[in-house]
Amino acid sequence: MEYPLLSLELAQELEMAEAEAAVACAERNRARSGSAAATLAVGGGFAVYCGANSPVTQAVGLGLNGPCSKEEFDRLEEFYFCRNEPVRVETCPLVDATLLEHYRQRGYFVTEFSNVMVRPMERMEASPTNGIEIQRVGDDGIELWTLTVAQGFAENYAVTKELLEVMKLFASAENTECFLARIDGQAAGGGTLAARGRIAGLFGASTLPGFRGRGVQSALLQTRIRRAWELGCELGMSLALPGSASHRNITRKGFRTLYTRMKFERAAASR
Repeated sequence: MEYPLLSLELAQELEMAEAEAAVACAERNRARSGSAAATLAVGGGFAVYCGANSPVTQAVGLGLNGPCSKEEFDRLEEFYFCRNEPVRVETCPLVDATLLEHYRQRGYFVTEFSNVMVRPMERMEASPTNGIEIQRVGDDGIELWTLTVAQGFAENYAVTKELLEVMKLFASAENTECFLARIDGQAAGGGTLAARGRIAGLFGASTLPGFRGRGVQSALLQTRIRRAWELGCELGMSLALPGSASHRNITRKGFRTLYTRMKFERAAASR
């Protein structure tokens, strides 16, 4: 396989693929009566709000299209502060230096590192899965898929009604497909495939604690890679904390770290 080299253009494409998936989730959420979901095009990327402390509530793609002005950064902060929410910005190392200067001047700090990992998509033949059954989920299976994946993330995010609703909307967004893994008929884990042009985003994967170490994520990755190739996607993208179990699983399936980004955060301002 021929792996791409990092360039500003490729970073823009990858970051926007993730941002657009989050925006699609927020737009579906906003269509519901009483939803507070919102999006803002700002600084060359998007700020997304899908409820307090939601994993989708953050800004992505800023600073990759040139300088970020003070006025643009003010708009970003107001978007979150008016909702009493911290500002969280996923930041690619190729951003314009003006964005980093705003962070410095306004007291932002780094709360997380994540590896952006890629691999060319290809036809991947099915291989033995140790009794793991993977199925693409339809409308009638979204409730089970949502609960399974949310519980797999429970160490990082409390399984609240609001989180389940956001995940359900993310799962039903345009060009997004969901996959559920079962072992002996029991739900064991799940993941999503978000197709955005030539980019296949392999996001939102988790395994229930009782089924870890049995190859669930490997089987889910294999299925989604094969499906992405069928959809005509050329490059797969996934995200993982450096050195985590997810990072190791993704690496075993041929993904390579293209760059490591940082999440900059500032607490909500008092009003």
